[in-house]
Amino acid sequence: MMSRQTDCCALLEKYRNDDQPVHEVEKLKFTGVGERDVYNVTAAFGDGEKEILAGRVEPRDSEESVVAFFEKQNGSWQLIKDMPVFPLQDPFVTRIDGMLIFGGVEVFRDGSGKTTWRTVLYKGRTVKSLVPFFRGPEGMKDLRLTQLHSGAILVLTRPQGRKGGRGKIGFFLMASLDELDVRKIEDAPLLEDHFADGEWGGANEIHPLKNGNAGVLGHVAHFDEQGNRHYYSMIFTLNPHNGDHTPVEIIATRNDFIDGPTKREDLKDVVFSGGAIRRNSKLILYAGTSDAEAQKIVLNDPFEKYEQL
Repeated sequence: MMSRQTDCCALLEKYRNDDQPVHEVEKLKFTGVGERDVYNVTAAFGDGEKEILAGRVEPRDSEESVVAFFEKQNGSWQLIKDMPVFPLQDPFVTRIDGMLIFGGVEVFRDGSGKTTWRTVLYKGRTVKSLVPFFRGPEGMKDLRLTQLHSGAILVLTRPQGRKGGRGKIGFFLMASLDELDVRKIEDAPLLEDHFADGEWGGANEIHPLKNGNAGVLGHVAHFDEQGNRHYYSMIFTLNPHNGDHTPVEIIATRNDFIDGPTKREDLKDVVFSGGAIRRNSKLILYAGTSDAEAQKIVLNDPFEKYEQL
């Protein structure tokens, strides 16, 4: 099950040769936010009797964002005015022991005044009852966790710098949320032979599979010679006990989505996986495109073939 690292160009060539069908693609429309953009959204999820999603909201010329919640009404996603708004980027949600776990990236200044970031986690029965319960290591985005069918909690990390370069994925298991701590995250072993040198990636959502493994939805990225960023939506599956994993495979590129504006020219070719729903052998993927919009695309479920193993 262990894979060798493959660079983005080879992954992209394989994706194009496989020619996987796109069944549906749709731009998500948002109201109640004025002229601000909404992107890097979660998949739709239940909150009481409502189906809602969370999205990153910010002006086109700024990265000072908040995360707000939206409800589908008359074909658009309407801002829910009586929901909390969080000073975060790139939201995600999961459920553990029946509790809603919500998180995002907090950008702040460290003791020396340098801008840095960390993942902040909240929990509650509903969005309105969310309270913070954990702050991850400084400098780490894309910290993700979920509860597997066994009841164990899988945590995926993404260190950068001396340990992770531009960003690699680590993993560990816990019996309960009480075991979560910064040292354990920093010490998590990295997946071997995962991303090519000079490239990076991260987990965006974890899907427990019937065979006990974890399906990981994420992104893989690289710079081109002009310094432009290229982000692709990807998946792989992981044995949470020993770190064996299937090869990274691209499941969507910017060309699969509807054309539209970009925050900056170097972000034109960016797809950021937000979350997905598996249903009837299809994957409904919610993603941010070009750091300016949110879209939904329907693909064949890429995890299904691995679930039989």
